[in-house]
Amino acid sequence: MTGCDIIGGCPSDYVALSVAILSFLLLLLRSTLPFLIHKVPRPKGSSFWIPTIQIVASFNLLLSLAMSLNVVRFHRKHWWQSCYLWAVWVNGPLGFGLLLSCRLIQAAHLYSVFVKRRLFPIRSYISLPLALLPWVAWATLLHVKQPLNNRCHMGTQWVGPYMCFPVVYIAALVCITGAIHHIEFKFDELKDLWRAILVTMFSVGVWVVAYVLNETHEEKTWLQVTTRCLLLVVASFLVVAFFSISFSHPLVSVMSLNKKESFNLKTMGEALGIPDSGSLSQNDATLDVDPNDPLDKLLQNKRFLLSFMEFADSCLAGESVHFYSEVQQLEKIPVTDPVKRIYMVRHIIEKYISAGSPMEVNISHRTRQEILTTLDLAHPDLFKNAVNELLHLINMNLAKDYWSSMFFLKFKEEAAMRSVDRELEQVNGWNFSPRLSSVHCPDDPFNQIPRDPPSHDGHGSYLQ
Repeated sequence: MTGCDIIGGCPSDYVALSVAILSFLLLLLRSTLPFLIHKVPRPKGSSFWIPTIQIVASFNLLLSLAMSLNVVRFHRKHWWQSCYLWAVWVNGPLGFGLLLSCRLIQAAHLYSVFVKRRLFPIRSYISLPLALLPWVAWATLLHVKQPLNNRCHMGTQWVGPYMCFPVVYIAALVCITGAIHHIEFKFDELKDLWRAILVTMFSVGVWVVAYVLNETHEEKTWLQVTTRCLLLVVASFLVVAFFSISFSHPLVSVMSLNKKESFNLKTMGEALGIPDSGSLSQNDATLDVDPNDPLDKLLQNKRFLLSFMEFADSCLAGESVHFYSEVQQLEKIPVTDPVKRIYMVRHIIEKYISAGSPMEVNISHRTRQEILTTLDLAHPDLFKNAVNELLHLINMNLAKDYWSSMFFLKFKEEAAMRSVDRELEQVNGWNFSPRLSSVHCPDDPFNQIPRDPPSHDGHGSYLQ
């Protein structure tokens, strides 16, 4: 009678399967909770798709191991249960290969942005398939040669070359990390890269040993059961740790679910520690607004900027004002700090400049391409043309309507109330100033009512 070591269904198999399911559920929670709790807008482009592809690759890797290693007891009667589908294609290019390729592309993006100071020249939907091409070629070769037996084992002569793939990709990841080790990252990307490399090297080392033993010792029942369980558990640990050490979206990475003090970090400016990038404070100055003044001068005042921004949002045209506000924050970063400037520039490009971005601004194609193809992301005049174009549009449309809107009237009333409050504070300060408190009763020309002798409680009788 065939045992569970061949057809699956051993107790250790179900334990490993439970660990894999829990790991994937934890992975889903880890990837979605920051956006649900902190209400961060969903990123666009590669910042969203690469982490999403990592989740899909993690699911493929775990499912392919469960299917190809006979963790669950079943008979291969249908084409979708084929060893070549799960052990070759889903486990290789669509699983392990896709997972390592995503991390390699992320590291290459960091190198291009912070070392070369330019956006990655190849789009992710092109660079990712290129990074995955060796895995696809290997899977095609296995599909043509048909070396797998009925237990999905490929034999000793094929195991060695297959194990070289993760080693080569990890070596490439180490090389890229070494090239950016001198950059002073603000969100611990370099530390996360090294942690990811160490976790991957440890997991792949254990995984390779277990895989080789499983492939080459079919006659040892206990070894088959043990290595099968170990392969699935190690893969479960790898996908969770690999995704948790993620640097694809820095603003989310600083919002730890365990740190209550990070809940107020709502903008990139606050995360980078740019002065006056947070919410409005009582110390912000009030501006006497003259509609004849240039708009760029008026927008320098924070209270007026927020009032104008609320009006623009109510007109569903606030992206230009928000863009201007974030460019103002960028100008507060000194040119001598290129890393922090690059963080802010990349954030602005992903949010306002890139095609299909969440708040894409209406600028000319020439200006947009100048920004996207710049050779220096830290250049102080990178957004100069875009700001000039948008200020021209704002002056022609929003500014004319703002002066007759309720938002401007509300701004004037609040400014007048703050002026009155300041005058009252000054008057109250005069009443208790040392000069007035030294005026004696006989010298007071307005004193008509006789006063009681002073008491011991200071100004109490004087106030009476």
